[in-house]
Amino acid sequence: MNSKVKIGIVGVGNMGSLHARSMHKIKGAVLAAVCDIDRAKADALAGEMSCKAFYAADDMISSGKVDAIVIATPHYDHTTIGIKGLKKGLHVLVEKPLSVHKADCQRLIAAHENKKQVFSAMFNQRTDPHYIKVRNLIQKGELGEITRVNWIITNWFRPEIYYRSGGWRATWSGEGGGVLMNQCPHNLDLLWWITGMPKQVTAKCCFGKWHDIEVEDEVTAFLEYPNGATGVFITSTGEAPGTNRLEICGERGKVVVENSVITFHRNAEEMSKFSRKTTKLFASPETETVVIPVEGSGGQHIEIMQNFVDSIRKGTPLKAPAREGINSVELANAMIYSSLTGKPAKIPLSAAIYEKMLKKLIAGSKRKKQVKKCAGSVDMAKSFR
Repeated sequence: MNSKVKIGIVGVGNMGSLHARSMHKIKGAVLAAVCDIDRAKADALAGEMSCKAFYAADDMISSGKVDAIVIATPHYDHTTIGIKGLKKGLHVLVEKPLSVHKADCQRLIAAHENKKQVFSAMFNQRTDPHYIKVRNLIQKGELGEITRVNWIITNWFRPEIYYRSGGWRATWSGEGGGVLMNQCPHNLDLLWWITGMPKQVTAKCCFGKWHDIEVEDEVTAFLEYPNGATGVFITSTGEAPGTNRLEICGERGKVVVENSVITFHRNAEEMSKFSRKTTKLFASPETETVVIPVEGSGGQHIEIMQNFVDSIRKGTPLKAPAREGINSVELANAMIYSSLTGKPAKIPLSAAIYEKMLKKLIAGSKRKKQVKKCAGSVDMAKSFR
């Protein structure tokens, strides 16, 4: 494909506007249109970016004005708009999460019948060299078999005004969850991408503990992996100052990612092998501590968008295929399901059972939110972790 890819952005809220204003950085692409049900917002951004405005996704998709769409709408619309775009033959990039629940993920993925169409997800943290290096260490066997995983990711603090800035935010009917469905899809994606999927999740979610919301704003989850390894995942939007510490232990040592530093505590010998042969009561394997040099945080949203365009034009492999987005959604669903039922959630989780439970939560919701506008412009850079 020699001509530039004509991209349309559906949803021009915080993320959609960010993508639109960054499009000039993407080689081989041009922003052809923006779309939002809020006509004033669509018109204003279209005027700023010198492109066409649409007020309904269906109109943009069927217009013939775009080759690809970027979906940056409230979560439930990811599925319906994504399916329509794929069925119309467009290339599609979906913001996180892929969908709200596993059943909708399956429906969206099933609509991707023509594999010549590029279907990607905005998992921009896969471009961060810290997580790439840790994943490579594990895949190369440098850590040996994984024995324990621990991720404390509580630096997602959000004030009350954040939740009141949109009627869809932090509701079962609008987002389908809280911190797990809005902030943590990135971390849950990285978690399975690096360590693989657990076989069972047991979680305690606190619903509206720190904010006047009906969904979860604090989560502690216990993970069990097929090889017997265990893990703990802790997150919150109500903790300040927060922590971002990923710790992965294996037979050959421990790797820690914290404060933009990777520290590898390397065992001279596998700990199980050492344990079986030592004759000393309090001995431990000799350990070498290495700080692995890493610079920057990767290309993030720009890199994923460029990769999407390069895949359309050149067949470049995707860094974040959309079909893989079902895994982070399933983890989030499993944590919520486990907490609400008081039981461990086995993975694979039943998509039908979770969808049924979510519909009951939506039907039973009695909260009415007062929407308030925040003061001044929104600096989206402060939202990224």
